[in-house]
Amino acid sequence: MLTYTIRRTIQAIPLLLFISVVLFLILHQMPGGPLAPYMANPHITEADIARLKHNFGLDRPLYVQYFSWAFHVLKGDWGWSTMNSTPVTEAIFQRLPATLLLMGISFVVSAAIGVFFGILAAVKPYSWWDYFVTTFAFFGMSMPVFWFAIMLQMLLAVNGIHLQTFGYAFDFSLPSAGMTSTEGGDFVDRVRHLVLPVIVLSLLQVATWSRFTRASMQEVLHTDYMRTAAAKGLTFLRIILKHGMKNALMPVVTIAALSLPGLAGGAVITEQIFAWPGMGRLFYTALTQQDFSLLMGYLVLISVLVVFFNLIADLTYGWLDPRVKYD
Repeated sequence: MLTYTIRRTIQAIPLLLFISVVLFLILHQMPGGPLAPYMANPHITEADIARLKHNFGLDRPLYVQYFSWAFHVLKGDWGWSTMNSTPVTEAIFQRLPATLLLMGISFVVSAAIGVFFGILAAVKPYSWWDYFVTTFAFFGMSMPVFWFAIMLQMLLAVNGIHLQTFGYAFDFSLPSAGMTSTEGGDFVDRVRHLVLPVIVLSLLQVATWSRFTRASMQEVLHTDYMRTAAAKGLTFLRIILKHGMKNALMPVVTIAALSLPGLAGGAVITEQIFAWPGMGRLFYTALTQQDFSLLMGYLVLISVLVVFFNLIADLTYGWLDPRVKYD
């Protein structure tokens, strides 16, 4: 496995170089190019633009610009964000903790609920529970994120829930946006701000996890080793958890590998709607303001994470299923 890991790591280098070249060329085709934020300023003259092009090296051939950018990135210098007037690395790592908090909680919640629902649906196929999980999965997959987020804001934040029973009035509402109500809000305040975006992000992921887990577990339940375990007199719960679960998670590992880079990438639509100060909102703002260096830093970071977690998924296959060999 060590040889396989080293080989895959070496193979990832030209792949990441190719991705960075494609991203560099695409972003250079933006209207105005890397100097678009400056060209939008009516007080900047053509002479100023020419001087900026020379200072930033944009008057050199494109391949020279790319190698210069790549050389600085390898040294840890990802450029300067014209939007924030800060280094790109600082702009990214300021937003990263908020995104990891939101996306990490959403990932854990959706994975736990989705796998649980999927196993129960597979164990009791064509029961009312199976039909409920299937219906819920189709509902989650087809629900537009932006519409669902706005409806939750209207229901639980703007209008709130007002009940009056046994002479007691009960009013419940959640914050509609932001990460805290006040500067450095307490733990309860942060949890209340997390509820709505976590529900929105978890809905689609729960649907995906439950459908894949159900299909995989149903296939595993009809294998010979599961029938052998039952013939030995093992309890049904032990058969499912010890023998079935490990092999049924093979396709689920692929979902996790594709989802984990999103933990750092953020959720663009959800973070915009809930004004969450994370990476997704940072990317949207950088895209609208054509912040070339920040866009390149963000996209290259996500590319590295995608390649890395795909390698982790391949290695996990060998741990889950001993039949998978790495020669």
